[in-house]
Amino acid sequence: MDDLDYLAARIHARRSRIAEAERLDGLCRIRSLEEFFRIIFPESHMKGIVDFQRQLMNELINELFTVRACLTGPGADILDWMLVRFQAENVKVMIRAYLTKTPLEEIQDYLIPLPIEFSLNAQDLANAESFEDFVRFVPMKLLRESLEKTLEIYRENPQPFFFEGALDCAYCKGLIERAEHLFGEDRTCIRPMVYQEADIFNIMLVARGKFYYGLSPKELQLFYVPGTRISHAQFLAMMSDTDLLTSIYRVSDRVLDVDLSQFGLKEGLIDDGASVIERLAWNRFFRLSNLTFRKSHMGLAAIIGYMGLRRIEATNLIRISEGIRMEMPSEAIRGYMIPWTGREGKHV
Repeated sequence: MDDLDYLAARIHARRSRIAEAERLDGLCRIRSLEEFFRIIFPESHMKGIVDFQRQLMNELINELFTVRACLTGPGADILDWMLVRFQAENVKVMIRAYLTKTPLEEIQDYLIPLPIEFSLNAQDLANAESFEDFVRFVPMKLLRESLEKTLEIYRENPQPFFFEGALDCAYCKGLIERAEHLFGEDRTCIRPMVYQEADIFNIMLVARGKFYYGLSPKELQLFYVPGTRISHAQFLAMMSDTDLLTSIYRVSDRVLDVDLSQFGLKEGLIDDGASVIERLAWNRFFRLSNLTFRKSHMGLAAIIGYMGLRRIEATNLIRISEGIRMEMPSEAIRGYMIPWTGREGKHV
C-alpha cells in the first residue's frame, strides 16, 4: 500500500540538501577533484572521475528504486519507467562499443549498475553476430521496437545518431503514456514536466539532427514524440526552416521561459546556438520540477518533482567534476550549471 505521507516527509528533508544556488557556486570554485569528491561523498574514497560519476548515478538510482518500492499502480509505473531511462543509456554505451568494436571489458565502468529487472545482458549484446541480433537482445520491448524501426534508415545512412534518437524517442513516448494514466492533481502537476522533457528531445532533433548533422526531415520526423506542447504541424514547420533560430522561435514560448534575442545568438554558429537553447530548455524543466514539488507538497507529484530536481543536481555535479578535471576557471564551470544564468563558459 502507498505511504505517500512517509515518502513526502523523506523527500522534503532531502530536498533541503540538494546542491543549488550558493552551495553550487561554492562547489564551482573548488580547484581539486580530491577535495570535490570528499565534499560530495565524505564517507567514500574515490579512485577517479569515473568512479565518482558512477557513485552519483548509483545514489540517484537507489533513491528512485527505494521510492518506487513504496508505491503501487500508476505511480509505481511512472517511477519504473524513469529507471528505464538508465537502461536506455546503457544500451547507448553498448551500441557505441558494438559499432566501434570496443571490447566489453573496456566499457564496463561506463555501464550504470541497475536493479536486475532493468539490467542488460551485456555479454550477449557484445557477442551479437549482427546489429539485428544486437537489437533482439535489448530487453525492454518499447526500446527494442524503436530500434528495429531504425535499422532500415541506418542501412541507407549509417549515422549512430539514429539509434540514440530511437532510444530517447521510445523513452519519452513511454513516459508520456504513463503520465496520462495518472489521476487528478498528480496528472495535472506532472504532465508539464513530462511534456517539457519530451519537447527538449523534439527541439534538439531539429537543432542537432537537421541543422548540425544535416539529416533529412523525412528521416528525423520518424523520431518526433507526439502528445506534447509542440504539435506535429509545428514540428514539420520547424523542419522546413532554413536557419536554427527561426525554427526555434516558432515554439520558443512552449519550451523556453525567456526571449532568445537577449542572448545574442548568431546564425551559422549551430553548435553554440543548440547548446544555449538546450540549457535554457532544461532551465524550464528545473522550474517545472520545483513547481511540481511545491504544488503537490505531500502527493505523488511531489515525489516526481523531487526526482526531477535530483536529476538536475546529478547533471550539475558531473559537469563540475569535468570542469575541474579540465582545469576550467570557476566562472566558466558555473556558466554550465542548471538553472543557467547566461554567463559565458567553455563547453564542458
